[in-house]
Amino acid sequence: MLFTTQLSIMLESGVVLSDALDAIAEQTRPGIFKLVITDVAERIENGDSFSEGLAQYPRIFNSMFISMVQASEASGKMPEMLDVLSGYLNAEAETRKQVKGAMIYPLIMILMAVSATGSLMFFVLPRFTRIYEAKGAALPKLTQIFVQFSQLLGNIKVMASVVTAGIMLAVAFHYWRQTTTGNKVVDWMKVHTPIFGTMFVDAVLTRSMRIMATMINTGVSLLDALSVMQSSCDNYYFRELWATVDAKIRDGYQLSDSIVLAPYGNLVAPGIMQMLRAGEKSGQLGHVCDKVSIFYEKKLQNSIKTATSLIEPVMIIIMGGVIGTIAIALLMPVFKISSVMSQ
Repeated sequence: MLFTTQLSIMLESGVVLSDALDAIAEQTRPGIFKLVITDVAERIENGDSFSEGLAQYPRIFNSMFISMVQASEASGKMPEMLDVLSGYLNAEAETRKQVKGAMIYPLIMILMAVSATGSLMFFVLPRFTRIYEAKGAALPKLTQIFVQFSQLLGNIKVMASVVTAGIMLAVAFHYWRQTTTGNKVVDWMKVHTPIFGTMFVDAVLTRSMRIMATMINTGVSLLDALSVMQSSCDNYYFRELWATVDAKIRDGYQLSDSIVLAPYGNLVAPGIMQMLRAGEKSGQLGHVCDKVSIFYEKKLQNSIKTATSLIEPVMIIIMGGVIGTIAIALLMPVFKISSVMSQ
């Protein structure tokens, strides 16, 4: 984001592209990105275009970034294009920050539950076990279950087998996830999972509409924008949606009609379809897509708030159930400890 903003300002001030890159490289901290900027500057001095230099580093500069730079090279509006790109990158970073923020609370709650459960299982229960065994008394049934479970967790051979099996399952899942079937199943779960499904769909559509608005408003063709949207989307069903829309438009259909006819067109709300259709009729599709992206961004914020508000009571109930059950298992031998000690 900082690189794009700096480069936009320097080019707008009349600085030559290679000189601007050299200046930014000097200000950048030593590391990978500094070397990348320096290499891109050298490639430009050797006759390559800016987009060709960036294309050498696809893990840093994605297809949308490179496509927009190519469009700016053709139109001669690179400072304006980079300024738009900077705004897009800032908006994307803010969206990711909101989604990650919604996941922090449940993660902390889970870690607290695991740590509390572990401390009770490994440090408190064994003390009661030794006292009862010394007196030849039997622990309550519930407590016995937890003691056996803690002993199982403390068995190195058993835990080694469990960890090995877990690693093998994780590796198998990773390779299965790469298959078409695995991709479809996991992505279907993402879209249809209660609470999080809406948030995920809103995040994908926010990014897609933002890309379309940014690229159309800066002179990139709709088909090129759809190609970038398809490559930047990490969900099977949305990739299929945009691929079908691309094919329909090439057959002569309008964007809105193509989405309606696409197999997964129901992922886009009917109200959005009406807005896109109005934008096509008025010749302001880019402006309308920008409005749609803002709408979905606000909808995403509401989805995040809803998810957070629903997660909190669920996590409290789960933690209360786990910790409460262990507490009861601990209290039962406490209540009987006096009679055991008197034996």
